[in-house]
Amino acid sequence: MLQARDDRTGFRVLTAVSFCHLLHDMLQSAIPAAYPIFKSAFHLDFGQIGLITLTAQITASLLQPVVGMYTDRRPLPYSLATGMCFTLTGLVLLAFAPSYPFVLLAVACLGMGSAVFHPESSRVARMASGGRHGFAQSFFQVGGNAGAAVGPLLAAFVILPFGQHSIALFSVAAAAAILVLLRVGRWYAGRRSGSGGAAHHGIELPRRRVVAAVAILVALVFSKYFYMASLTSYYTFFLIQRFHVPVRTAQLYLFVFLGAVALGTFAGGPIGDRIGRRYVIWGSILGVLPFTLVMPYANQLWTVVLTVIIGLVLSSAFSAIVVYAQELMPGRVGAVAGLFFGIAFGVGGVGAALLGEVADQRGVEFVYRVCSFLPAIGLLTVFLPRIEGRDAAVAPARAAGA
Repeated sequence: MLQARDDRTGFRVLTAVSFCHLLHDMLQSAIPAAYPIFKSAFHLDFGQIGLITLTAQITASLLQPVVGMYTDRRPLPYSLATGMCFTLTGLVLLAFAPSYPFVLLAVACLGMGSAVFHPESSRVARMASGGRHGFAQSFFQVGGNAGAAVGPLLAAFVILPFGQHSIALFSVAAAAAILVLLRVGRWYAGRRSGSGGAAHHGIELPRRRVVAAVAILVALVFSKYFYMASLTSYYTFFLIQRFHVPVRTAQLYLFVFLGAVALGTFAGGPIGDRIGRRYVIWGSILGVLPFTLVMPYANQLWTVVLTVIIGLVLSSAFSAIVVYAQELMPGRVGAVAGLFFGIAFGVGGVGAALLGEVADQRGVEFVYRVCSFLPAIGLLTVFLPRIEGRDAAVAPARAAGA
């Protein structure tokens, strides 16, 4: 009975963290969806648009591993609410930014919010997992992906019709998330541990093999998020230029793509718990290659269809990568989460900036032709050590006994 009560409490906490992840990433993703407004209001080129994304994501990228390593040693239960306060500040600044430099300052605050929020919320998800680490990581991340999908939709129906100042309305969601995260922090304070509640599986690999495996995982995250940067930052411009669709229609297509990303994210963790995370990583990164190669040459209907397939398949990798890395380095939950979330943000930011410059010089369509080859990096998965077979066998037994 006590175990059942603990499981129910853990699932409620996991749901709360996932919900706040939804709100957090909804707020973050509404900003790229509003790029056409900033482009027109401040007379920006694609390079300057890319710099907005770069500022937010590099800020998050540099700080997340630092936050994760620090909280592995000294957990900070109420840092989740603190991170959302940075996000709230960034939204208000962005809503009333009078010039391009103020836009950059505002998105830097948003980046700081992400840097504080993600490592510790990933730790809380693992603490509340009941041993099903892949499921918990996917459940946590699918909240963020769902929020990322909803953000452009809200931008299409709120920010685009009512302008820049309407971004301030989103601060209500940030305030609600702060209240929820304060309660999560209270639960975390009573359960905190340096390991993030993770049970060690006794995986012992030579340091050199661990370093090589982490390097491969970093390369895979690079391929995934550099390609994703091309879609999240420039997909609307691609649709507008290639097919001459209205801005709102382009935003709706972006919503469809991001919705597919959310569904794929949820599938990756539980599948990895059952069949092994290495197989999920392999199929997700390399398996999307045929579709990315075809997409730049497809008509409007098939472009939408292909991006849905790409979103479903490619997004299933990240939760598997994070949990696989946490098993490689047990006891360093925050550092691993901070490292890979940080790399994801950093690669996305650098990718957006570089691809913006390429788009200015060669056009948006050229960007998609070049980026279509990135998933071929998935071939590196063959060199990952087979460490997850034991976990894949244990997880279904745990799930059956729950």
